[in-house]
Amino acid sequence: MENLIDIMQLSTQEIDELVKKGCDIMANPAAYAHKCDGKILATLFFEPSTRTRLSFESAMLSLGGQVLGFSSANSSSASKGESVADTIRVVSAYCDIIAMRHPKEGAPLVASMHSLVPVINAGDGGHSHPTQTLLDMMTIRQRKGHLDHLTIGFCGDLKFGRTVHSLIKSLSRLPGMKFVLISPEELRVPDYIISEILEPNNIPYVETRSMEEALPDLDVLYMTRVQQERFFNEEDYIRLKNSYVLTKEKLALAPADMPVLHPLPRVNEITLDVDDDPRAAYFDQVQNGVYMRMALIMTLLGLKDPKTGEVAFNVEG
Repeated sequence: MENLIDIMQLSTQEIDELVKKGCDIMANPAAYAHKCDGKILATLFFEPSTRTRLSFESAMLSLGGQVLGFSSANSSSASKGESVADTIRVVSAYCDIIAMRHPKEGAPLVASMHSLVPVINAGDGGHSHPTQTLLDMMTIRQRKGHLDHLTIGFCGDLKFGRTVHSLIKSLSRLPGMKFVLISPEELRVPDYIISEILEPNNIPYVETRSMEEALPDLDVLYMTRVQQERFFNEEDYIRLKNSYVLTKEKLALAPADMPVLHPLPRVNEITLDVDDDPRAAYFDQVQNGVYMRMALIMTLLGLKDPKTGEVAFNVEG
């Protein structure tokens, strides 16, 4: 069975191929408009989503396919106590591929073990978000021209930010990378990111509490939202939610070619006046998400590319 549960299933070469395919689709979307005629995508979102769910649906519709699914656990039989395994056994009989988001880490992996069709992890708790990583990497490549030999700053909620964890894991395999981790002590990156990924691979990193001090040395800034839904204590969230706010004044400290990425939704960690700065890349990420998910759906379904006539590769998992 071919699934994408974690970004580390993909080699750097496979990611590069997917990014190139996403760029090809962006350049000529009409060529891909009927690649999924007769195919059905099921979007199983046990947790609320705007961008990811609609992006997957837009991707499948843009490929000529159809979509079915639900947008919250309350509108599924999970509200009656049905297990993930049973839900997947049922839904996989109705479709050709599944995109699944779940608040519990590991739920998409469990789903993949019981599914009749490929499963894509669309985010599981604070663990992983592989398709966000793919669109992030596409955006960085567009803006910088390459993905290696970069100093990337991650700012905000690095503890619960699954997009941060996935992107660090993926970029850490490329040469010449350096990471600057900007967060309050309570939201610093999980220990395993440092002990299992950065330090064993001798990847330089700096942990800091100051965005202003870090900005002048960055090639890319990746902002994140402090996620209220991950907190059990409302007081902790209120105390930490405004820890880092990127303003036009602070952005003046950064290099002129430093793109600002954000997985969205934004609350107040990037002020609205930054949107007009040419370095603001977060709405480019949104559009790139559709192209990358089109590329991934085609790959997992084993569909031939109209440009090359070949199937990209097999994703093992």
